[in-house]
Amino acid sequence: MFLALWVGGLVVALVVVGLFVFGLRRRLIQRSGGTFDCSLRWDVPAEPDLSGKGWVYGVARYSGDEVNWFRVFSYSPRPRRVLERSAIEVVARRMPEGEEELALLSDAIVLCCRHRETRLELAMSEDALTGFLAWLEAAPPGQRVNVA
Repeated sequence: MFLALWVGGLVVALVVVGLFVFGLRRRLIQRSGGTFDCSLRWDVPAEPDLSGKGWVYGVARYSGDEVNWFRVFSYSPRPRRVLERSAIEVVARRMPEGEEELALLSDAIVLCCRHRETRLELAMSEDALTGFLAWLEAAPPGQRVNVA
């Protein structure tokens, strides 16, 4: 009986510590500011896929001429993707359709982009989209900017 209580207490303590570290990571990512909620779908096929598969919820952070994208449900302190401003080409924007509406936040707008030769989609709120497009257009003189 004592062993069962001890093991149960240890499991609860490990869960609490895990949740604390998870929250601490999120605070450290947002500490420097310039963050926004942003779902990402990487390496999107050319034909539209409205099944809602492939979307990963994350947090993006502006960092100079880059956007660092972090998975929300991860313990890694490093960004999962780094998108350079000069390599991002906005192809189109659209509203979520079909099953995507269930996979994304309720007010999300999908931005179809190309980063180097990789097709990707970013889903963010309208306010975050306005900020993202302004950041893209605010490139230093001489940089190529392509915003649809």
